[in-house]
Amino acid sequence: MHDCCDIQVKELDKRASGQAFEVILSPSAPDAKGEFPLSTPKKKEVSLDEIQKKLEAAEERRKNHEAEVLKHLAEKREHEKEVLQKAMEENNNFSKMAEEKLNQKMEANKENRTARMAAMNEKFKEKDKKLEEVRKNKETKEGAEGEN
Repeated sequence: MHDCCDIQVKELDKRASGQAFEVILSPSAPDAKGEFPLSTPKKKEVSLDEIQKKLEAAEERRKNHEAEVLKHLAEKREHEKEVLQKAMEENNNFSKMAEEKLNQKMEANKENRTARMAAMNEKFKEKDKKLEEVRKNKETKEGAEGEN
């Protein structure tokens, strides 16, 4: 066995295929303590004043958080109102534009109908005029033949 500082090396096996060693980093002592103590360290006693301050700080944090949440909700509601208002305005604008277009179409149709009716009336007047001329011509012919 080889002993150097806190390291011990024991030769376990020597074979043709290789060697085996056991390395011990520090000697085991029967009175050595483990790294972790068995009992928890004693906490410092907290005074009533400190507890009260911690409770007040926690209450303040809770109130701040609640205020932030309420502020966020109010902003969200305001945004929803704005979006709804904009949608209603766009809908109203669309309705007005559609109504104006429809009125223009109806007015154009009315004007076209009036123009067609006037043209038909003019055509009928012309036909009546020609018919009247034909009747007069016929009557004058018959009157002239009757004299002969």
